[in-house]
Amino acid sequence: MPPTKRKIRFPPGGPEKDAQLIDVQQSNEHWNNYLLGDGTVLKMKLVATEVWRIEGEWDPEGNPVYVVKSSNVLTVNPPEELRRKG
Repeated sequence: MPPTKRKIRFPPGGPEKDAQLIDVQQSNEHWNNYLLGDGTVLKMKLVATEVWRIEGEWDPEGNPVYVVKSSNVLTVNPPEELRRKG
């Protein structure tokens, strides 16, 4: 289990700031579908792996600032004529 507090550079490349790991209680990750000009269908979704709240930081609207670590999941479904043979 990762530590619940650590230093994170915020903004990226900026000074280290204290951050608190926030548990994701529920997620609903939908696929985004993209039809490309060559007939390929790309399906992508973003999967959050960790969410950290920067302590003592708020955006201009007064919301707490979060740093989200994530991965992209991608599937490719090209037309048959674009697939490599053999």
